[in-house]
Amino acid sequence: MKIMKTMERIPGGLMLVPLFLGAIINTFAPSSAEYFGSFTGGLMTGTIPILAVWFFCMGAGIQLKSTGTILRKSGTLVITKIAVAWVVAIIAAQFLPEGGIQTGLFAGFSVLTLVAAMDMTNGGLYASIMQQYGSKEEAGAFVLMSLESGPLMTMIILGSTGLAAFEPQVFVGAVLPFLVGFLLGNLDSDLRAFFSRATQTMIPFFGFALGNSIDLGVILDTGLAGIILGVLVIVVTGIPLMIADKYIGGGNGTAGIAASSTAGAAVANPMIIATMIPEFMPVAEAATALVAASVVVTSILVPIITAYWAQYMKKKENGKSDDIDPNNINSNTV
Repeated sequence: MKIMKTMERIPGGLMLVPLFLGAIINTFAPSSAEYFGSFTGGLMTGTIPILAVWFFCMGAGIQLKSTGTILRKSGTLVITKIAVAWVVAIIAAQFLPEGGIQTGLFAGFSVLTLVAAMDMTNGGLYASIMQQYGSKEEAGAFVLMSLESGPLMTMIILGSTGLAAFEPQVFVGAVLPFLVGFLLGNLDSDLRAFFSRATQTMIPFFGFALGNSIDLGVILDTGLAGIILGVLVIVVTGIPLMIADKYIGGGNGTAGIAASSTAGAAVANPMIIATMIPEFMPVAEAATALVAASVVVTSILVPIITAYWAQYMKKKENGKSDDIDPNNINSNTV
């Protein structure tokens, strides 16, 4: 059976397939973790320790050395993405109720939902798209996108807008595994190679544990709202990213569109934030479901839109070159 290949064909499959499997168990047999206990129970409820190991390995896989082009491109995209999410948080806080929207087409929308969906880019999706439609330097720009991973940026955005108050040690605790991994990975290339291999391996385990905290009824209730959120992420973050890529990153906007997705890891952030700040717990489950839907929607639409834009820009650039008459050039130079 080609289970792995099948999962890889599904957008965000390594994360979403185990997540939905866990959600099915939690929906129809919610006491399974307590019933089995021991290692099985720990695997079903161990989201936090699994994520801690994942963030450590992720940090270990990031190299400090990189070319100026890659740093400029990735830095531009990362800062723009975070800045847009921050602005969205400030604006949304003025209009959305603290408990989020409870009914109607936008049921489940909250500041936590919007920030979690918008502040992280799917680095793997970006890299694969740009390997096809961009340069090697542009494809390598995903190197700094790992800095968005995890709840840290979401915490900073929510904290800086006054929507949540995090104790200093909570910030340190959230980022310390990542920083220790980053330090060790850059001190020893063998350690970097060893730990970075585990990054992909941990994804299904944390997806399964996360799924065991979700009721499928909530996901079904999101309906059209999940699709709307995914489209909003592409539009609201994609336009500023395209502008930043063109005028700061030195590109033609293609990399900006390719970065306008929701990362699979973002699915975990609402629940992680809620465990730190219980006030977010009432909206965390709906936010998780909506962010999961956004991962799927953006994973499907972003490659399609990027491909159309890249082809349009290629035709435009070819058109400009065709406007130059080689006979005129020759006559002027003779």
